[in-house]
Amino acid sequence: MRRARRTAVQPASRAFTMAELTGVPTGAPTAVATAEPTAAPMVEPMVAVTAEPTAGLTEVPMAEPTEAARCEDSSYRIQDSGVETDAGVLETRLIDIGREKFASEIWGRAPLLTRRAGTFADLFSVEAVDELISRRGLRTPFLRVAKDGTTLPDSSFTSPGGVGATISDQLDDTMLWRNLADGATLVLQALHRTWEPISQFGTALSDELGHPVQVNAYITPPRNQGFCHHYDVHDVFVVQIEGTKRWVIHEPVHPAPLRNQPWTDHRPAVARAATEPACIDTVLEPGDCLYLPRGWIHAAEARGEISIHLTVGIHTWTRHALAEHLTRAALTALGDDPEMRGALPVGIDDPDDEITAVREHLIAALAEADATSLFHRARREQARPAPLGPLAQFAAVHDLGPDTTVKLRSALYARLEGSHLVTRVGRVAVADDELPSVTRLLDGGSHPTKTLGTDLVERLLRAGILVPAEQ
Repeated sequence: MRRARRTAVQPASRAFTMAELTGVPTGAPTAVATAEPTAAPMVEPMVAVTAEPTAGLTEVPMAEPTEAARCEDSSYRIQDSGVETDAGVLETRLIDIGREKFASEIWGRAPLLTRRAGTFADLFSVEAVDELISRRGLRTPFLRVAKDGTTLPDSSFTSPGGVGATISDQLDDTMLWRNLADGATLVLQALHRTWEPISQFGTALSDELGHPVQVNAYITPPRNQGFCHHYDVHDVFVVQIEGTKRWVIHEPVHPAPLRNQPWTDHRPAVARAATEPACIDTVLEPGDCLYLPRGWIHAAEARGEISIHLTVGIHTWTRHALAEHLTRAALTALGDDPEMRGALPVGIDDPDDEITAVREHLIAALAEADATSLFHRARREQARPAPLGPLAQFAAVHDLGPDTTVKLRSALYARLEGSHLVTRVGRVAVADDELPSVTRLLDGGSHPTKTLGTDLVERLLRAGILVPAEQ
């Protein structure tokens, strides 16, 4: 199948009937759920927090794939193009329908499958897998191993680091090779922290979407399946790197799950849904990209060769997250109210009157609460800035001169809040006469020191906020 799903807001420009797609009738379609974004964690996830399928879940055998989607919905259609544009990484690497259409019709609502002529070899490869596993000295939790729906214990693929290293959980390449040969799936986690091309890609995508990004790689041997049917609590872009992998996808049983609502909370419903006709049943080839909103049930199986795919997880901010920040701000304000700090009456038995009074105070506090600073602080804390070389930074400070060109360090989420420059690496006080220079720096361009002020540049270099322009 070569198609992608769009929401039914508008008809597809080239709709396929079910006779064209499968040649067989299907049951009545289920509704496409409009996903409300979930709350994101307050710190950057080091590993995937989605609960993986475990032993005990009824696995539905994956019969040979049909040629097409299985939902009686003509909004599944093909996206074929290898055309690159000057747009961001979302349009040039992951989708083929344009940012605006993706945002209005697909984002958080429905799957989208995009076929491209190009590959993602510049991001990841077979050689990258071997490099990370055998030569980088990675430790858990940067890798996990799964087989038959179960995550294997760390002891099955780690060993001590050897002489001079008091490390007990370094990846053991021999043990990992044996696990792979035995049919296990290797999961390289948090590649946005360990592999530079993916780090740059993830940072650019996160900036473009406005949501944190995490990237894992799944290496599955032929004819094997790492995990049974399940859903994720974050959106994903599945990027096929090497080999082929069959994906079977069903609509949500719990649309738009929050991060504390894993698939295991709905295990029986997920198992039942997996026995029904699939909405998408397709094989991804190198260069293909599949977008899945959180909550969509899926299982994947490698075909006749080793499959490598990236899962680009989008940890979406949500209205629920904003509600949490508003509530927190309101409670802080109520803490300054002596009446609200007061004790309940002695011998209270029926709290209804008190609850009514507290509710009124809370509603009033919510109406006046400003959660903007809380929201921005949470966003700053959730990801890391671009890498900083301590020795290169030392040289930049030591050799600083009027012609030294500097720029704002990438992925700092920098902003002016009053008289302070606030970033992911701290707050710096800014004098009134320095505000124009700081404003120029926030444009993301490169600037010579003489146009900014030597004292300001040195202060921001020492704070790790500015870096040499060539870095």
